[in-house]
Amino acid sequence: MTTAFAPNAASDTGHAHQAQSIEIRAFDAPVGAEVLGLDLGQPLNDDDFRRIHRAHLDHHVLVFRDQRITPDQQIAFSRRFGPLQIHVLHQFQLKGYPEVLIVSNILENGQPIGLGDAGHYWHSDLSYKEKPSLGSLLHAQELPSEGGDTLFANMHLAYDKLPAHLRAAVEGRSAEHTYLAKYAELQKRSPWRPNLSAEQIAQVKPVVHPIVRTHPETGRKALFVGEHFTTRVIGLPEDESKQLLDELFAHSVRPEHLYRHQWAEHDMVFWDNRSLMHLAAGTPDHLRRKLYRTTIEGDVPF
Repeated sequence: MTTAFAPNAASDTGHAHQAQSIEIRAFDAPVGAEVLGLDLGQPLNDDDFRRIHRAHLDHHVLVFRDQRITPDQQIAFSRRFGPLQIHVLHQFQLKGYPEVLIVSNILENGQPIGLGDAGHYWHSDLSYKEKPSLGSLLHAQELPSEGGDTLFANMHLAYDKLPAHLRAAVEGRSAEHTYLAKYAELQKRSPWRPNLSAEQIAQVKPVVHPIVRTHPETGRKALFVGEHFTTRVIGLPEDESKQLLDELFAHSVRPEHLYRHQWAEHDMVFWDNRSLMHLAAGTPDHLRRKLYRTTIEGDVPF
């Protein structure tokens, strides 16, 4: 196992930049910490970057407070952790920035400007890809006066606390993940899901991943299934597969595994998709919410 930071980290000539007075304060929760005193609009030197990288591995969710940064700056910081992934719903890219997905419930001229029902079900971002996401960064642009929280579930903890019968049932097993699992269902209930082209469908062919994955940087095991994209356990009859997945989903999101993030102006939240699942708690329809998401490519799960 490796604890070295991502290969891209050294490509920034950050070592010459001045250190920032960063404070990392863990939440009183099963996961998460806030980062204070850091301005991501300023160049980050290598020591500060290493500290942030370590904190991300330790806490799985980092909340960077009061980041008044541009999409260019969000992309540049995200890229230090690895190459970025372009979301299949290209309709909701930020103009001029294909790496940025707009997450928003706002309609302009009757048309959605972003993905309004992102995170409706528990999931790990892009688990339906051969190389699922390492991490995602979500930067608040416009927040509602109520609602709009994001919940995170610690999947290392979920694995550690698995009852013996479930641990035995998942040992050495894999599951299928597909982007289309709930797509038709979501399409029926909201304007946020356009019909997919043949080309888009080809980008999201089903994949198979281990149910228990090993974090490539820390070596810790985590459950890697989620109700949004995980459809079946390979090699089990359909009824047994469904029962096992339902038990795993319910166990993963027990209250003692969760952190609920209440957004503040200009928050940027950076979470590890190899360690967590997340869920959008929902926003009242009449209140506007808009965030910019970048997604870092990870490794093939093992």
